[in-house]
Amino acid sequence: MTQELINKLCVALDVDTSSAAMELVSKLKNYAGYFKVGFQLFTSEGPQIVKAIIAEGGKVFLDLKFHDIPNTAAKASIEAMNSGAAIFNLHASGGFEMMSAVSNALNTESAQRNIQKPVVLAVTVLTSLNGKILNDELRVPGDVQTHVLHLSRLAKEAGLDGVVASAREIKPVREACGNGFIILTPGIRPAWSATDDQKRFMTPKEAISSGADIIVIGRPIISAKNPVDAAKKVLDEIHY
Repeated sequence: MTQELINKLCVALDVDTSSAAMELVSKLKNYAGYFKVGFQLFTSEGPQIVKAIIAEGGKVFLDLKFHDIPNTAAKASIEAMNSGAAIFNLHASGGFEMMSAVSNALNTESAQRNIQKPVVLAVTVLTSLNGKILNDELRVPGDVQTHVLHLSRLAKEAGLDGVVASAREIKPVREACGNGFIILTPGIRPAWSATDDQKRFMTPKEAISSGADIIVIGRPIISAKNPVDAAKKVLDEIHY
């Protein structure tokens, strides 16, 4: 089991206490390249949970989906970098100016301080949304894929490193944005697990075969009777 393979797996720490999160990190740090800290855990425990995970030997994907005016988003991005997060994200729907402000702020700050810049990903269309919701509720015309590709191109033009996109949009995004543009894919459900609230999902094997760089899996691993065995099963599925 190589580190390259392990780095393809991000485990979502969808829990609300530091003790629960750190127990998972301790068990899974040798089987997951990243640990996702989202709204639930971050709101409960604050920035210190990011530092605790890093101290334990894990890398953090800070999933807070910044979406604000350019200046505020840029300042928040600096704090994300200061936290030590390896990856963080923002909403592409915040627009080109916001994404560009974040990219420029990080490039300037990291160069001045000679520190590594985190990977910045744009969220395109949430995996809980489908075409009907996009059209009827949000009044965005066209299909999901068309909107995902538009936002992906905008993110690349703004200087971001990649996108968060459904597995079903991996190949079109790759064609539109080229190699080296990182695609992180949530909504991944192993064949042996329930689909929960994800409307656009694939199995780990399907997502990686389609070209995803990193896949995010939460409940099928963290709610398993043995999370380590579940993680190993996912890695085996990807590998074979």
